[in-house]
Amino acid sequence: MISKKMQEALNAQINAEYYSSYLYLSMAAHVRAINLDGFAAWLRIQAQEEMIHAMKMYDFVLERGGRVSLTALEGPPTEWASPTAIFEATLEHERYVTDRINKLVDLAIAGSDHATNAFLQWFVNEQVEEEANAEAVLQKLRLMADAPGGLFMLDQQLGQRPAASAASAAANASGAA
Repeated sequence: MISKKMQEALNAQINAEYYSSYLYLSMAAHVRAINLDGFAAWLRIQAQEEMIHAMKMYDFVLERGGRVSLTALEGPPTEWASPTAIFEATLEHERYVTDRINKLVDLAIAGSDHATNAFLQWFVNEQVEEEANAEAVLQKLRLMADAPGGLFMLDQQLGQRPAASAASAAANASGAA
C-alpha cells in the first residue's frame, strides 16, 4: 500500500508529466506553423513520451492501492522567439522535471518506500537521457547561429527521430525497462 504522502506526490508528478506533454505539443504547433516539420515531429514524439511517463505513474499508483487524482493543467506558452529559444526552454523544463523526480526519490527513501524508490529509478535514468537529448539539439542550434542553412539540415535530422512504439510503451509500463 502506498502512503498518502507518496500518493499525493506522485499525483502531482502525473500532473507535471501531462503538463510536459502539453508544453511539447504547444512547441510542436509553433514550429509546425513556421514550416519546421522535423522540429515539430521531434517535439510531438517528446509529447508522446511524456504521456507514457504519466501513464506509468498512473498505473503504479493504482497497482499500489492508491487513488489517482487528476487536476487541471495550466496552459503552456504558445510563442517562442526561435527554435533555439524552444530548446533552451526544453532543457530548462527537463532540468525542472529532473529536480521533481529527485525529490520523489528522496521522499521514497525517507519513507522507506522501497517499491516506489525502485520504480522511480527508471525515471532517474530517463531524465539523464531527456536532458542530454535536449542539450544536444541546443548545442547544434547554437553552433549554427551564423549559418541559417544548418537549421534546415537539423530540421531534416530531427524529423528522423523514431516514434515511441506501442511495444516499448507496454514493456515500460510493465516495468521491463
